[in-house]
Amino acid sequence: MSPAHPVIAYASRVMTIARQKRQKLAPCRGIMRLMNRPAIDSLETLRQQIRAFAEARAWEIFHTPKNLVMALSVEAAELLEPFQWLTAEQSQNLSPAQHEAVRQEIADVLIYLTRLADLLDIDLLDAAADKLVINARKYPADQAHENATQYMERTDD
Repeated sequence: MSPAHPVIAYASRVMTIARQKRQKLAPCRGIMRLMNRPAIDSLETLRQQIRAFAEARAWEIFHTPKNLVMALSVEAAELLEPFQWLTAEQSQNLSPAQHEAVRQEIADVLIYLTRLADLLDIDLLDAAADKLVINARKYPADQAHENATQYMERTDD
């Protein structure tokens, strides 16, 4: 095939555009590369850091709600692994290595959840506050105290 072939010309153009995009993002990537540990003091700051991280890598095309929910599900499942086969007591007394594994998986869950909320324009703290009100109605303290039964299974005496 000659360089004038339409497929080669198209591929060449795609590669040129990709190189141009990488060059435009280089300063941002450079900043992210130099950062050892970003200072994160709020969910808003975390959201901004995650967004910048994804943008610097051009991952927006992969970060669809569907893909993020799938990734979130995988990370939540990975959170089970350090607890597998532990007794209830052992799960409350993790070794330093187990604790760090749990810490890392919780961070992954939080990152994916924050990214998903960002894409769907959901304020996590607002949503959590609303959900606490709903749960307070579903599980009144006088009926739910030391009672693990689902609200649908309880009878109103």
